Amino acid sequence: MSTRLTRGGRLIDRTAPVSFTFNGRKMTGFRGDTLAASLLANDQMLVGRSFKYHRPRGIVGSGAEEPNALMGLGEGKRFEPNQRATTTETFDGLVAGSQNHWPSLEFDVGVVNNSVARFLPAGFYYKTFIHPRAFWKHVYEPVIRQSAGLGKVPKEPDADTYEQAYGFCDVLVAGGGVAGLTAALAAATAGKRVWLVEQTGAWGGRAPVDGCEIAGLPAQAWVDQTLATLKGMENVTLKTRAMVSGLYDHGYALVYERLADTTPGDGRPRHRLWRMRAGQVITATGAIERPMSFYGNDIPGVMLASAVRDYVVNYAVSPGDRTVVVTNNDDAYRTALALFEAGLIVAAVIDVRPRADGALPQLVREKGIRVLEGRAIAKTHGSKRVTRVSVCAQAGEGAVLEEIPCDCVAMSGGWSPVVHLWSHCGGKLNWDDEKAMFRPDPARPPLGDKGQPLAVTAGCASGAMTIREVLDDAHAAGGGTGEAPAASGPAESPMLAAWVMPAGATPAMRAKMWLDYQNDVKVSDVQLAAREGYTSVEHTKRYTTLGMATDQGKLSNINGLAVLSDALHQPIPATGTTTFRPPYTPISFGAIAGEARGEIFQPLRRTPPDAWHDANGAHWEPVGLWRRPFCYRKPGETVHDAVNREVRNTRDKLGLLDASTLGKILVKGPDAGKFLDMLYTNMMSNLGVGKCRYGLMCNENGFLSDDGVVARISEDTWLCHTTSGGADRIHAWMEDWLQCEWWDWKVYTANLTEQYAQIAVVGPNARKLLEKLGGMDVSKETLPFMTWAEGKLGGFDARAYRISFSGELSYEIAVPASQGAAFWERLMKDGAEFGVMPYGTECLHVLRAEKGFIMIGDESDGTVIPQDLGLSWAISKKKEDYLGKRAQERVALADPDRWQLVGLETLDGTVIPDGLYFPAEGTNAYGQRNTQGRITSTYWSPTLGKGIAMALVKHGTKRMGEVLEFPDTAGKTIKARICDPVFFDKEGAKQNV
Repeated sequence: MSTRLTRGGRLIDRTAPVSFTFNGRKMTGFRGDTLAASLLANDQMLVGRSFKYHRPRGIVGSGAEEPNALMGLGEGKRFEPNQRATTTETFDGLVAGSQNHWPSLEFDVGVVNNSVARFLPAGFYYKTFIHPRAFWKHVYEPVIRQSAGLGKVPKEPDADTYEQAYGFCDVLVAGGGVAGLTAALAAATAGKRVWLVEQTGAWGGRAPVDGCEIAGLPAQAWVDQTLATLKGMENVTLKTRAMVSGLYDHGYALVYERLADTTPGDGRPRHRLWRMRAGQVITATGAIERPMSFYGNDIPGVMLASAVRDYVVNYAVSPGDRTVVVTNNDDAYRTALALFEAGLIVAAVIDVRPRADGALPQLVREKGIRVLEGRAIAKTHGSKRVTRVSVCAQAGEGAVLEEIPCDCVAMSGGWSPVVHLWSHCGGKLNWDDEKAMFRPDPARPPLGDKGQPLAVTAGCASGAMTIREVLDDAHAAGGGTGEAPAASGPAESPMLAAWVMPAGATPAMRAKMWLDYQNDVKVSDVQLAAREGYTSVEHTKRYTTLGMATDQGKLSNINGLAVLSDALHQPIPATGTTTFRPPYTPISFGAIAGEARGEIFQPLRRTPPDAWHDANGAHWEPVGLWRRPFCYRKPGETVHDAVNREVRNTRDKLGLLDASTLGKILVKGPDAGKFLDMLYTNMMSNLGVGKCRYGLMCNENGFLSDDGVVARISEDTWLCHTTSGGADRIHAWMEDWLQCEWWDWKVYTANLTEQYAQIAVVGPNARKLLEKLGGMDVSKETLPFMTWAEGKLGGFDARAYRISFSGELSYEIAVPASQGAAFWERLMKDGAEFGVMPYGTECLHVLRAEKGFIMIGDESDGTVIPQDLGLSWAISKKKEDYLGKRAQERVALADPDRWQLVGLETLDGTVIPDGLYFPAEGTNAYGQRNTQGRITSTYWSPTLGKGIAMALVKHGTKRMGEVLEFPDTAGKTIKARICDPVFFDKEGAKQNV
């Protein structure tokens, strides 16, 4: 049985007992335990069921590699499924439950699948669930949906909070073992800003468990000394319970920090996701021990040898009273010695190698422990717990030589460096045949934008397996000078790769050798995939589900690759590896979302004068993520009346529009002009300083994406105005091209939208108001149309743009956001004598429609090109290319039958309902009635006293004066005449006064 030892346990505090429940049963542990250690201490060997066959599953590992011990943790609003018991710390009040069984863990009816396992091999679903066809909806799909998944979905909103933060450093060291500590110390001593992060709550990694000496000190004493030195250095940041989950381009890394898992409800964020930028990343992530493939290697009690050692040394837990160690390398002998020192029985060490004569095997023999050379496990006996093993010759086919009673099997099939972070950004691997591992190729690292290495590995992550090699490699990785810390440890003999045990195992034996414990993938499944033509490792992965469980193949992949290679009669490097993708281990959805939940999932953006609008009758509408006044209603006034009043007042006197929501994107750098020439359809590089120009943006498919006025601020700086809803999208679009396509162009962009309040001062009295404020010459001669100037207006820091979206004399005044509310109030106060009145977005739309100005999202819908809208004048004939140019030359976009923008006037002066289509003769290939156009914008014009509309109509510009007849939503016939889309002041006299 598994139990707590009376002495030892380097990570537990025996003075701090804790109680928790597992499947409703109360258990006890100590502070410092993992949940897995606490369960083993309470003799809870069975912890779950496998996915496919519902076979009993016990704890296999002691860390992130664990495939079996997945728990549902917590209750109610703090319930979370699929949490690893091996990485979950035990705390008082913890509630845990096993998964994937019914009605109970001990008695699971799903285990019936195991009885028919021969009929459910790899890929059986591809061959089974297609016949008969009618079964899919009524039989297969309901059964699959009922069986899918391991844990239960949380039913209540998460009660915890999460946050995200940003960090910057010269060197980010992933892993706090002796390699990480050595590399961090070397880098910090060189004066670099260092972050050292360790995914567990303890520093030192395996060294203190394995008992080596460093710099003349026991490993733990050296770790404590080095930590004290690092803590005293101002340029070092230390983080435990923090994992580098992914490495991305440009030194970008995500660090997942667990802050309050053991103290739920204490007010702190539960998790924090760090967005890191590092000059270099050192991956000191260690190595993972591999299991061995033998009959029954999935029975509870069969564990990794290193995990058994961890539980004994770190937590004073005995996984069994009588253990058999099975190995192909010397490292597993350390487990035999640790068990012996703890007073436990090691029944035998079974070594597949013909000779085991290294220092560690010799030391084990000196303790009186049997070492069986050239032997293998023919079969492991037991159901919910190991009871004995049958021993055979490794070179044979499984003839039993003897049986050894035991309740624990500690297996070691060698070690695999943790190369995930190295591989995330394209670092390449080499196969080391001597050590039977893929290890990073230092000549082919992941590269940065200038060809520099983004990452370097250290210690076991490099494939260094002795303490001396580990420290030398880590010291060099950190850029250390002089000698690395001295270290000593016993010499180790070469391992022997043994992918199947015994070598000549029969088909029946291979059908019970497990590679992927969680997904029930066996040696025979991989061999079947090879026979059925799945020669690519990626195809085999998906056909068998090898490595697709929640551990992402940390234990299964290398063994599976080796079995596939053998079945294909090719070397392992020829088979290759599957793709390593972030995150390294799962991270919580809460951490990914951070603070973006509830009311701040999409924060409501408010302009600086928002409070004034609210207090003065604003009728709100959402625009993008902003709220903007639709109009300003007076008592007893309808919305329609308010809009008409605002239009008339702006045309006749003076209107103010809060245009702060317009996108304002700064584009700066030596290549900024060239960049903008590619983004806009017209030229921007030849725009003079102090000048403005209207521009169009198209996507790569040629369709109109956004529009706005561009102002040239200086020789290398432009300010691009975008639509209110397009600012973030266009800024991301710019960065996409700069980072992915034109990465060598020297251009910097910044979204300044919320840095400025921008007020449109519009109407015949606009100049009079600004002249009253004083401080700037805004005359027609000094500040002509489509120019801008900076200065002081009424004491406010201002940039005045002489532009118009209304057809009236108009200025848009940008002031710092902090001055926006005061500037608005000053304009309202000083403008009173000129008949000032605020107007909202609907008035804005009417004003622009009267002038025939387009609106993105109304006249454009993702299928419209500038030429459709009569905007060919905004497409430069001088430049060779812009985004969308070639697409616009395609047959479909150059078709003369494309719909064109026109104006519409109803014969009776009424307003046409929005969005109507104009029918045409005949039907299309789908039997639908043909159409010849649609309404894009429609309004009542108080200026003209009639309804006006803009529409896209087939051959529209050639059909001026023609009357269209079409039904409205009520079935009545509407008659409208096609006309010029500019309804008011076509010559532009009013805006040029």
